[in-house]
Amino acid sequence: MTAPSSPAPTTEPGRLTAATLRLVVVPTPQPPLEEEPLLRLVVPGVPVPRPPHRPGPRPRSEDADDGFPAGFGPTWSVRADLPDPQTAGRRLLTLTLEALAGRRPLLQVQPLTSTGVYAALTSGRRPPWCAGGTAPVLVGPVHVCEPVDGVAEVSAVARRSGRAHAVAARLEGIDGRWRCTALQIG
Repeated sequence: MTAPSSPAPTTEPGRLTAATLRLVVVPTPQPPLEEEPLLRLVVPGVPVPRPPHRPGPRPRSEDADDGFPAGFGPTWSVRADLPDPQTAGRRLLTLTLEALAGRRPLLQVQPLTSTGVYAALTSGRRPPWCAGGTAPVLVGPVHVCEPVDGVAEVSAVARRSGRAHAVAARLEGIDGRWRCTALQIG
């Protein structure tokens, strides 16, 4: 608001004059005059075609002609063929945190993890809260979510020296056992 350039004439109290008020018209945005055509990406009532989400290694097809016999390599396991994910997740998280803290050899974690996760664990980069100190690492209750058949995502809170840290892992059923394919330590 700006002050008038000339002083307002004095009048009786409570009465305004035209010199003290100024009307300012502010343009408001308006919708376009022509309606744009509606682009439908999904037709109502028609299901969207989606392939089934099956992360992880796939069983080889029987007609694979790559020099290997049929069925060679890791195979995807369904949930009915796998042990309890909460027990496996607690074991994985406890072993990993104890190995990073220097309480056990890191080689003990290798059968439970994929090659990428194991390579990241052996790279030498360790969280400072996990690598330093002598206090034990305590893993709280493990929470499990199974988004897809044969996949489990586990999370827990790890405590050490009075501090709490989040830990999460993705477990995939491969060859009848859980294997960690992603690990996040906060």
